[in-house]
Amino acid sequence: MWPLLFLAALGHAASIAWPFQFGFESGQSLWALQWLSMAGLGFALQKAQSARHAFAIGQGFATLALSATFWWLFVAMHTYGGLPAVLAVVAVVALAAALGLYYAVACALWWRLAQKNSRTAALAFAALWTIAELARGTWLTGFGWGAGGYAHLEGPLAFYIPWLGVYGVGALSAWAGMALAQGKNGPRWQWAALALLLLISVVIPHASERFSRSNGELSVTVLQGNIAQNEKFEARTGIAQSLEWYRQSLFNAKTQLVVAPETALPVLPQQLPAQYWNDLRTHFQRNGQAALVGIPLGDNTLGYTNSVVGFLPESKVVLRYDKHHLVPFGEFIPPLFRWFTELMHIPLGDFNRGAVAQAPFPFAEQRVAPHICYEDLFGEELAQRFAEPTSSPTVFVNLSNIAWFGDTVAIDQHLNIARMRALEFERPFVRATNTGATVVIDHRGQVTHSVPRLTQAVLVGQVNAREGLTPYAWWASRFGLLPLWLICLALALVSLAPFARGGRVAHPK
Repeated sequence: MWPLLFLAALGHAASIAWPFQFGFESGQSLWALQWLSMAGLGFALQKAQSARHAFAIGQGFATLALSATFWWLFVAMHTYGGLPAVLAVVAVVALAAALGLYYAVACALWWRLAQKNSRTAALAFAALWTIAELARGTWLTGFGWGAGGYAHLEGPLAFYIPWLGVYGVGALSAWAGMALAQGKNGPRWQWAALALLLLISVVIPHASERFSRSNGELSVTVLQGNIAQNEKFEARTGIAQSLEWYRQSLFNAKTQLVVAPETALPVLPQQLPAQYWNDLRTHFQRNGQAALVGIPLGDNTLGYTNSVVGFLPESKVVLRYDKHHLVPFGEFIPPLFRWFTELMHIPLGDFNRGAVAQAPFPFAEQRVAPHICYEDLFGEELAQRFAEPTSSPTVFVNLSNIAWFGDTVAIDQHLNIARMRALEFERPFVRATNTGATVVIDHRGQVTHSVPRLTQAVLVGQVNAREGLTPYAWWASRFGLLPLWLICLALALVSLAPFARGGRVAHPK
């Protein structure tokens, strides 16, 4: 059983973004592999002889799957942070184990519930597993990186993304995986329901115009500076290189919108060379173009923010977006953990948070909504920008710098996260990054323009802006993830209903 569990956990990590150069296209999400992973876990849980045994199975699976998903944190801590390799490995595994507790508890509870009602055991598993995913993605600031739904950018369940979002699709996959593990021991109604679910996704066209319509096109230039991370904040190397290259590239752009990535200008405005800031503002004010540029803002009195500034044509006002969802240990230090951050040689600090739903930037009859780095991991927060449809975004722009993680699968995983958000909201995404993936994604979740990663490059493309409201955008903008919490809790409780009891789960020998 344990070898099967080991392979299933590694398969789950690989399904989010294939990390190899063989077998499948590198970075591809693999929905079938994620299903098989869930089935392998389900098979192992059915062999559990106690809740404690099920807890251990869930803990082992989740710890290995999560470690294999975000192992690249090691690069930031060891390569760029100077943390000894052993301590960096321990830190990654410890984080995975801590987050894995959610799933371990879910598996132990499932074993208890499954003893009371085998007819709904697969539904109970999907509900409890999704509750664990929701808890990991929201509690203690949340870190839902690698949730199972991200494997379903393609395949039959992709149809349901604009309806249910990543966590809802992950719940359907968990249900299908446990049903597959049950095999003939599962109830007949379950197979009929799953067949209907798949039939709907095949019969009804996947036309992405179901909920959105075109709002015109916007020409964009996206800048990828490829500034070495170990030099990015060094005055004589990275800072000088950034200021010169981005200034020249911003001025040379000919499109309507120009985007430079997170902290493209790695110093405060008051620390820029003389006239640098005024030259930027004057250039875009007079040339009919707009620019979004990543830069830190603030001072010792007001505090500091990780921000995006917007230069608009014929406007002396510089618009501003401040990052809301900050990265633990990178942009704020959790209580009792300052000792850990002091072990690393990384410019860490406590930033101020921006508001959760800041107004988009109006430009060229579009509403351009910037956000920074892994804020696109939190679809329920981006959804709050759709509470008022007439002022909701028509284009999303993500400004990132994940050079901290080197040339690893983190780049592909982050790209797939953005593709998921594009499908949830049926909105195009422009991604400006320091090292990749710098791309334009359309409202169908497909990459339409890109440049090679780890190169200094300028991407020029067209964005088809969109209007309209997907079902997910409608309910998540009003209620957040509460509907999913309530549905999953209700499904779990169904297993306790006296009228539905159907005997103990059949354990394979």
